[in-house]
Amino acid sequence: MAARASRRLFGDLLHKRLASSRYGGHRHCSSIPDSAPKIPHFSKRGRLLTGATLGLVIAGGAYVSTVDEATFCGWLFSATKLVNPFFAFLDAEVAHTLAVSAAARGWVPKEKRPDASILGLEVWGRRFSNPIGLAAGFDKNAEAVEGLLGLGFGFVEVGSVTPVPQEGNLKPRIFRLPQEMAIINRCGFNSEGIVAVAKRLGAQHGKRKLDETSSSSSSSDDTKHGGKAGPGILGVNLGKNKTSEDAAADYVQGVHTLSQYADYLVINVSSPNTPGLRMLQGRKQLKDLVKKVQAARDEMQWGEEGPPPLLVKIAPDLSKEDLEDIAAVALALRLDGLIISNTTVQRPDPVNKNPVAAEPGGLSGKPLFGLSTNILKQMYILTRGRIPLVGCGGVSSGEEAYKKVRAGATLIQLYTAFAYGGPALIPQIKAELAECLERDGFKSILEAVGADCR
Repeated sequence: MAARASRRLFGDLLHKRLASSRYGGHRHCSSIPDSAPKIPHFSKRGRLLTGATLGLVIAGGAYVSTVDEATFCGWLFSATKLVNPFFAFLDAEVAHTLAVSAAARGWVPKEKRPDASILGLEVWGRRFSNPIGLAAGFDKNAEAVEGLLGLGFGFVEVGSVTPVPQEGNLKPRIFRLPQEMAIINRCGFNSEGIVAVAKRLGAQHGKRKLDETSSSSSSSDDTKHGGKAGPGILGVNLGKNKTSEDAAADYVQGVHTLSQYADYLVINVSSPNTPGLRMLQGRKQLKDLVKKVQAARDEMQWGEEGPPPLLVKIAPDLSKEDLEDIAAVALALRLDGLIISNTTVQRPDPVNKNPVAAEPGGLSGKPLFGLSTNILKQMYILTRGRIPLVGCGGVSSGEEAYKKVRAGATLIQLYTAFAYGGPALIPQIKAELAECLERDGFKSILEAVGADCR
């Protein structure tokens, strides 16, 4: 592509040069009257500049055309670091909207390099090329699934999606704390609703089904490579409307409408920005809710793949008794997984010294790492490693992702670090995580899951 662009540019410049020579280089011709306007020759400096430009274009195009795809891909990801400072000058929500739009339009680099084999794993009968995923909250309305998966995430989770469209809380509702690498948000499940999201996912599903059919013949094992969104796994995070008095009905409606497009579903009962939502994490409330959602999912018609796994996303602000109750429900109902954790209402040091800390809402980013990782480790022990856990909260490096894995996470999710670091962070974290695993003698990532709890 670069070579074609350079050839096209070279052709345009050459055409202009010849055109100017045609009029400026034949002044002695008798057919041109003396009174005609004289177009001057290029100056010596102009000729040198033109020659140098053409030389650089030709040489650059020739060089790029010989560079292997992996190297060129690395350049593109590194180049995104130049754009990040621009977003910092924008309002946080405006920057977020622009980032989603860019991914939706394909204005982001596409990862062409294969993931390290040590990062590959199988969960829920699906083959993940790597365990690094994008958490819910970034692509709330499934506008940019293809572009985000193309960045090299092993999985992407959209939502939270509410049954009925709602605006969420009043703006401003997203606040940066750049020194702490953190964000406070109180968006309040702003969503276009399940109908709009279903239309987008349905269109993507139909398009990807063709690619899936053509590639399935080349795979001889029983494990499906990729998911319903094509290469990469798609999760759908379900929420409830603020005005709804029947939370179970909201989640059931989401299951009926969206589960056919999802590789896994998430019941989000842990956002601090919807009044009363976190009360659903109580033992009886959670048990009743999960049973109703599981029943709604299981009564639907499913093919050989079976129904999508069902996970619950919990808060980091839970007591030991709360965690014990959730673990008991998860084991008793054979829940497919838990996401640990959502944002926190706490303001740990040094966030509490920042004036923005007074803003109500959930805190995410680096200050959340220790709290969420501690909850993760406790839950791994309480569930005795029987349930896949997704570690979410404060991960900004491969070393931190590795600590989540050792604490019990089978999969890892990013959000705030991605908002600050951009696309270049993804290959960096994957490479660092692979190095950590190899350094400590693990042959695969699954061998390292829960290593600090054994």
